[in-house]
Amino acid sequence: MQMIDSRTIAAAPDVVWAALLNPEVLKACVPGCEELTGSPEDGFEAVVVQKVGPVKAKFAGGVTISDRVDGQSLTLNGEGKGGAAGFAKGAAHVTLAPATTEDGTAGTLLSYEVEAKVGGKLAQLGSRIIDGFARKMADDFFARFQDALEGPEDEDEAAETDSAETEGDAPKKGWFKRMLGKD
Repeated sequence: MQMIDSRTIAAAPDVVWAALLNPEVLKACVPGCEELTGSPEDGFEAVVVQKVGPVKAKFAGGVTISDRVDGQSLTLNGEGKGGAAGFAKGAAHVTLAPATTEDGTAGTLLSYEVEAKVGGKLAQLGSRIIDGFARKMADDFFARFQDALEGPEDEDEAAETDSAETEGDAPKKGWFKRMLGKD
């Protein structure tokens, strides 16, 4: 299965690049990710729980970064084994370019090409189910990634977001950008 898409993110390319390499951001953005450890240089180890059709599995695997051109592009390569459910592997080639957002502010055009393969019980579900699931996973990841980078529109919304975060809720929109102090 192959998929190509792009998004314009209201954050500078250097902020988007830093987020792509940050394990906290990756863990928060991967749907079903229970654990993610490691570094961009050595690779990441991850545990992800997913349900695809009638098959629910806990995948343990790794993610490595290749074809890295600092600040411009990289390829995330992942592979996971889900026991009797089978395996999943894939790659996402991500490129960044300066862009202008809808409201005219500077931002980043994040483009990606994803290729995924599955085997075992998962492959028996059929390509329509697998393709739909893979598309949803990629869309969810990049939507969460965008939310982590784009801050609230105004100061009142930022104050609400900050108070919600201290009350133990999930990270709110713009949490990574605020963590870097790049509002």
